[in-house]
Amino acid sequence: MNRRTLVRRPSPRLAEGLVTHITRSPVDPVLALAQWEGYVAALEAEGWETVEVAPQDDCPDVAFVEDTVVVYGDLAVIARPGADERKPETAGTEAALVELGYRIARIEAPGTLDGGDVLKHDGTVWVGLGGRTNPAGVEQLATLLAPLGATVLGVPLTRVLHLKSAVTALPDGTVIGHEPLVDDPTVWESFLPVPEEPGAHVVLLDAETVLMSTNAPRSRALFEERGLRVVAVDIGEFEKLEGCVTCLSVRLRG
Repeated sequence: MNRRTLVRRPSPRLAEGLVTHITRSPVDPVLALAQWEGYVAALEAEGWETVEVAPQDDCPDVAFVEDTVVVYGDLAVIARPGADERKPETAGTEAALVELGYRIARIEAPGTLDGGDVLKHDGTVWVGLGGRTNPAGVEQLATLLAPLGATVLGVPLTRVLHLKSAVTALPDGTVIGHEPLVDDPTVWESFLPVPEEPGAHVVLLDAETVLMSTNAPRSRALFEERGLRVVAVDIGEFEKLEGCVTCLSVRLRG
């Protein structure tokens, strides 16, 4: 199996990025770039080839490349971000995926959809509703993914920016989340509460390995007790902008 992931270099204007559910705090763009380079190096050390989408320095949030696309099989569904400031980010992602040979579809107006609202596991696709993604965007995604065998389900979202700001999934499909930020944990048949907000976010590297933030040591211990190997990275500057480890890449398998 090929293991590639899209990444995108942070803008020098990163500190101007959008915040919605947290208080703005100062962001150091130089430190953020070093953290991003460490994140990319960690992916590569685990055997993932990183494909860098062309930089777009005029877009402060451009490093959060996950929001620009939903990839399912050989289909890349180009997002239509719910924040107008982020709509220009999608063109570069689309160009990169065309070059890699993906089929392209797009979310069209009046639909909006951010990739960070989309959690996929074993044929089910949960989509956060209530923030950047609207019902029309969910309906379009469901129509596009149905021929590929996916079931798309809308999930209520009021407490965080994106669904994957609240929950992600472990390799065995267990959904993890920090309960104060999860609207309805009963949506998922198997839900594991974690003790720290950054502990709710993991990137699956293989069937036994997850990438997560260094800012969740108790959650890390919980995952290691379950037999997982953890790769931890410092992304503190991005966390100040409601970012997490999932936001900074789009994994491509095939």
